[in-house]
Amino acid sequence: MQWRDEGLVLGGRKFGESGLILDVLTRERGRRSGLVYGGASRKKRAQYEPGNTVDLSWSGRLEEQLGRFEVAESSRQRASRLIDLPLALNAVASICALLRGALNEGDHAGSSLFAATEMLLDQLDSDEVWPALYVRWELGLLAALGFGLDLEACAVSGSNDGLTHVSPRTGRAVKGSEAAEYIDRLFMLPNFLIDARSPATDQDIAHGLELTGHFIERRLFNTMNRDMPEPRRRLVAKLARPLAL
Repeated sequence: MQWRDEGLVLGGRKFGESGLILDVLTRERGRRSGLVYGGASRKKRAQYEPGNTVDLSWSGRLEEQLGRFEVAESSRQRASRLIDLPLALNAVASICALLRGALNEGDHAGSSLFAATEMLLDQLDSDEVWPALYVRWELGLLAALGFGLDLEACAVSGSNDGLTHVSPRTGRAVKGSEAAEYIDRLFMLPNFLIDARSPATDQDIAHGLELTGHFIERRLFNTMNRDMPEPRRRLVAKLARPLAL
């Protein structure tokens, strides 16, 4: 069997002396793994840094077995462009760790995230843009895996204006005025998540990450008996630093 596709590099692990078992998110076939002969060599390993996009072909006897990747020399190398931007590199690590942790081998649901993930990765050198995109990307991750939040209308009144909070139990938006007695139990809903024209402050980003993190951990990783990936925890801690100044 054989197929060709584009793949976002999520990571890899060394195999033998210079081989690499490469994990990728493909445009058409979800998350896939394959053996790259010589992929861990000094000459080639820069091509396989997490966050890069590669053109590859897979071959093997059965789809469910580990096959072999042949990777074209050309690739979109992002890690080298971000080498002087440590926070952006933290974001790359978080994105890749979330996808590796949330998607199983052959899980096609992840392919719906391919274009959005590439767009986010390509914006990571724009500090004023990418944090808000990152929060929206995490909302998209939840939706793609069947755990999307309902931010369209108030769970209490059905109104679609003045939404300010989200229930940690149901993931539905509410008006603070409709749930005053429960307000301290609700998550803040930053306006930029319901109005693309709204700017996002550092505090908005923090509230957004708190919201998405709760549901990623509760609805996704807890159900798989896995912990929230450490790169995601580190990213949140670093993005929260401006609030502490």
